[in-house]
Amino acid sequence: MNILLADEAATEKLGRSLAKVCPSQCLIFLRGDLGAGKTTLSRGFLRGLGYAGRVKSPTYTLVEPYDIQGDETATRRVYHFDLYRLADAEELAYLGAEDCFADNAVSLVEWPQQGEGMLPAADIDILLQYEDGARRAQLQAGSDQGEQILTRLQQDLRD
Repeated sequence: MNILLADEAATEKLGRSLAKVCPSQCLIFLRGDLGAGKTTLSRGFLRGLGYAGRVKSPTYTLVEPYDIQGDETATRRVYHFDLYRLADAEELAYLGAEDCFADNAVSLVEWPQQGEGMLPAADIDILLQYEDGARRAQLQAGSDQGEQILTRLQQDLRD
C-alpha cells in the first residue's frame, strides 16, 4: 500500500488511522531517513489511542512505554522504540525488549535495521520517504495479522 503524505498533519493522520484499526498486540517497523516522519507517525498513532501528553523520540532512552486508558476500563500499552543509537543488536536483550514484544502491547520500532537478528518479524513494515516536497509511506504486511490490519486501514482511509 502506498500513501502520499502532503505534510506533517497527513503523516500524523495516517498514524491515527492505523491506531484505529490496530489490535492490542502488534509489531510495527518504521523505516526512513532522519526527518522522514517516523516519530510524527508514532505521535499520530498514540493520539489515535487517546494519549494527550508529549510524544518525543526516544533517541536517548531507546524505548518509551505508554499506558493509555481507553474508553472502557481497558488500558492499552504501547512501546515506542528508537534504535538509531543502538551500537549492537544484542543490547535489546539488556533493555528487556523481548518482554515488550511478548507483552500484550503494540510496539512501534524506529530504525529496526539496527536490531536485526534480535527483533521478531513485523506485522507491518512502513517505509517513509521524501517525494517532491512531500512524503510517501509504503506499508507492507509481514504477517496474516498485518494483512488484516492493512485491509482495515484501506477501508478506513476510504471512508
